[in-house]
Amino acid sequence: EVPLVVSGGGSVQAGGSLRLSCRASRGSVDMTGMGWYRQVPGKDCELVAKDMSLSIGPTYYAESVEGRFTISLDSDKKTVYLQMNSLKPEDSAEYYCANPTVHYRDCRALEAWGLGTLVTVSS
Repeated sequence: EVPLVVSGGGSVQAGGSLRLSCRASRGSVDMTGMGWYRQVPGKDCELVAKDMSLSIGPTYYAESVEGRFTISLDSDKKTVYLQMNSLKPEDSAEYYCANPTVHYRDCRALEAWGLGTLVTVSS
């Protein structure tokens, strides 16, 4: 069983919103520093946002999503959310939740943490 269960992807029109969820599948999973990553075909795996609420340091957002996406952690539910507003077609990607210690060019390496969820934004 993978440690994380990701849900919430789907198809929306530009300007719409989606909320992704990343839930720990068992109580022993440490949700500290969990991040959301995405993979656009033909591009490297990109860190979109990283939650730092249980650590020292600012929450991270990629410049391309700053002001539109919000990452949050519900410690009681052991769930990290990614609220995505004002979605653009270029946000279309497979989204993954993980806290890897190294950078991967291919987000499929993050499937050891959990499967991704597809977000499609139409213009």
